[in-house]
Amino acid sequence: MSSFFEGRESDSPYIEAVWRGLAGSDYAPVCPASNRWHLLFLRQNGRVNVSVEGPLTKATPVTQAEGTEWFGVTFQHGTFLPSVSIRNLLDERAILPLAAKTSFELAGSSFQFPDYENVETFVERLVREDLLVADPVVKAVLAGQPPEMSLRTVRRRFLLATGLTYKALSQIERAKQAADLLEQGVSLLDTAYQAGYADQSHMTRSLKHFIGHTPAQIVQIRKPK
Repeated sequence: MSSFFEGRESDSPYIEAVWRGLAGSDYAPVCPASNRWHLLFLRQNGRVNVSVEGPLTKATPVTQAEGTEWFGVTFQHGTFLPSVSIRNLLDERAILPLAAKTSFELAGSSFQFPDYENVETFVERLVREDLLVADPVVKAVLAGQPPEMSLRTVRRRFLLATGLTYKALSQIERAKQAADLLEQGVSLLDTAYQAGYADQSHMTRSLKHFIGHTPAQIVQIRKPK
């Protein structure tokens, strides 16, 4: 069995991406660091596990048994669940209890499992019930327009909503930018400059930590076969 993975964008202002996949016999990826949190539905041996996945602060190998299916939602920066501390879920996950065979519980409410096509309806309900909120402070900071409040308050709200400091979030974003540039065929020297690294050695250390591959490995992996 071959592995399968696909993703799509969403018109919801709360969702960054929606994705799903199936683990084949050859499934053994290295997941790059991620500065966003996810809601994951994992089906294995007829049973579904629902979890809130915190940001990944480093590249992490992943293994799943052959035949395991999953469906996930990645949320926009600043969108968070007040009932779940994303700050305490760095490189971790929180398993949500099942209410029945086809539903789960979150903050005292029961929800039917959404799917790849209708997840926006599920997210809209979360928003209506104030179980999913978006902090405008995060969007303002990322846009380079920090609000007129104390730096301490801004930092606290940013950490509460994203689980990360602004510096940590930016480091992961820069590594992703560098990897994208290398995949597009940009040279190592120009990539290091455009992504804002001090030099190529700095970029190499960052990519190994956050992406799981050196720049040369990224270029080789992406070469057409």
